Amino acid sequence: MTDTTSPLRVTVWGENRHEQIEQHVRDRYPTGMHGAVAEGVQENLPEAHVEIATMDQPEHGLTEELLARTDVLTWWGHAAHAEVDDAIVERVHRHVLDGMGLIVLHSGHWSKIFTKLMGTTCTLRWRSEHDRELVWTVNPQHPITRGVPNPIVIDEQEMYGEYFDVPTPDELVFISGF
Repeated sequence: MTDTTSPLRVTVWGENRHEQIEQHVRDRYPTGMHGAVAEGVQENLPEAHVEIATMDQPEHGLTEELLARTDVLTWWGHAAHAEVDDAIVERVHRHVLDGMGLIVLHSGHWSKIFTKLMGTTCTLRWRSEHDRELVWTVNPQHPITRGVPNPIVIDEQEMYGEYFDVPTPDELVFISGF
């Protein structure tokens, strides 16, 4: 991890499957969903250094070198969790345990890395009513919140909710409401 005076180094990872098989997804996300996430990070954290990695790259783009220079990894997965190589999961797991931040997005709750870290089924409830979500920072001293707007407003979002089969968190950094 970098010190607090260095720019945040963010790696945006995406499975990149929907973009390849669904025209309406390509139309909505011309640079891929990972590209949209990276653009959002760069827009909200202009000093951050943002890199992109995707499933189809060698080592799923998550090389040892890339992870070693990553402060925060975002993980977007939905349809291809089983395709992620176990060796890459072990590598990411090691980096998270060594202090790299991990933000798991969308249906990443069933990703191999998230279930490995949680040690549970990670099953949850969800609904897709396209409601507005507000994501609030509740621990502004946590380093992952540096420069993040409060609240983050997401105009249309699926809702993921309780019961969510994960352990009680060590720290609560963000909460959201619809």
